Amino acid sequence: MSRRQGQMKLGGFFHPTGSHVAAWLHPDAQIDAGVNFRHYVELAQIAERGRFDLLFIRDSAATRDGRLEVLSRWPQYMCYLEPTTLLAGIAALTERIGLIATLTTSYNEPYNVARRIASLDHISAGRAGWNVVTSSNVAEAYNFCRERHIEHAERYDRAHEFLEVVKGLWDSWDDDAFVRDRATARYFDPTKIHHLNHKGAHFSVRGPLNAARPPQGYPVIAQAGASEAGKEFAAETAEVVFTPLDSLAKAKAFYADMKGRMAKYGRDPGHLKIMPGLNPIVGSTEAEAREKHEYLQSLIHPDVGRELLSWDLGGADLSDVPIDQELPYDRIPKDTNASKSTLERLMDMARSEKMTVRDLYRRYGGARGQHTLVGTPAQIADSMEEWFLNWGVDGYLVQPAHSPEGLREFVDMVVPELQRRGLFRTEYEGRTLRDNLGLPRPVSRYAKTPAREAALEEMGS
Repeated sequence: MSRRQGQMKLGGFFHPTGSHVAAWLHPDAQIDAGVNFRHYVELAQIAERGRFDLLFIRDSAATRDGRLEVLSRWPQYMCYLEPTTLLAGIAALTERIGLIATLTTSYNEPYNVARRIASLDHISAGRAGWNVVTSSNVAEAYNFCRERHIEHAERYDRAHEFLEVVKGLWDSWDDDAFVRDRATARYFDPTKIHHLNHKGAHFSVRGPLNAARPPQGYPVIAQAGASEAGKEFAAETAEVVFTPLDSLAKAKAFYADMKGRMAKYGRDPGHLKIMPGLNPIVGSTEAEAREKHEYLQSLIHPDVGRELLSWDLGGADLSDVPIDQELPYDRIPKDTNASKSTLERLMDMARSEKMTVRDLYRRYGGARGQHTLVGTPAQIADSMEEWFLNWGVDGYLVQPAHSPEGLREFVDMVVPELQRRGLFRTEYEGRTLRDNLGLPRPVSRYAKTPAREAALEEMGS
């Protein structure tokens, strides 16, 4: 495959205080970030100044379970704002940047999600996206009348049906259904509203949605799953994929795999943007960048390091394991509902380098397996360019180690270097998220296209 041309895409993944597990302890981090609306607005405006395509807000419908004494030292996802509410506020104070909210298909209903994301697309004038996830946090089940988390296979089966119902609801009204004509006293054309009448294994939804068709047709669909089921789901349905990749070889393999799966679903590989996480720590010199990184690493409390690993190793009890001992594999549960791709990634990392508990939490705590780059703007741009030009990525999801300063440094130091090399835009291409990502606007399933008219004629004959 030849070296590619064109420009990469950039998104921002904003953990409240930063992606590093000890970010909240950094004196430059916004300490109350999880509930500080102005903090998120500042991040969005910095990213928009850097011409980022989008920002992405993670979510979970529960706090973490675990040892509260330890969790009190790790507040990253214990108390934070609901994403669609947050992004609706940000939409009013930005103009071009895309706004992607995470909403689980495991503990929501399709109608509610369809309405909330459609509303966000209208409020933002076509900049909304939905990160479609299946819940990995077992504690979510207990908040939704369940005593046990939904099994992995069932979660993905439910997610497929959920997404199809949401898309069907977004097609409830034709694009030109609302005539709003005072002269004829007609507000909408009654022939241009559609009842979905869906009855499936998981959902029964009549419709129609009480929201007009979104400006983008469908808000942009993102996915983050890296398991086999997650990759197949993304190949069929996603337009953006967020995934952890820590080497160019793995990135190229994942890129080829994902793009290669799309043909059987009749999809153009260019209509899926692969944007792995990137954890950049920038300095005016390499020594300065390494000093910044080591300072953050020094802030990780050993108990937090153990709890972090325990969380993603399916609940393995590491509380009494000396941190300079090799990871005890016999403590890792064989039957767990935790994210399989994350667990496998951690296990591969630990085994390949025979890591101690301390080694592993220092490596993992900085970016949860995402690609970490520590260096000057030119060094960081060199690596980003190499991955992009060699078909490893379509762009990156930038995760500042601490916020807002880490994002500001990336925008002020790395983005100009990428622009100088012609690798990133200097102005937005359009006004909607689809415009800027180069994605087509989906046609309604009820639109009168030649192909649809022929299919309807054949069904009637």
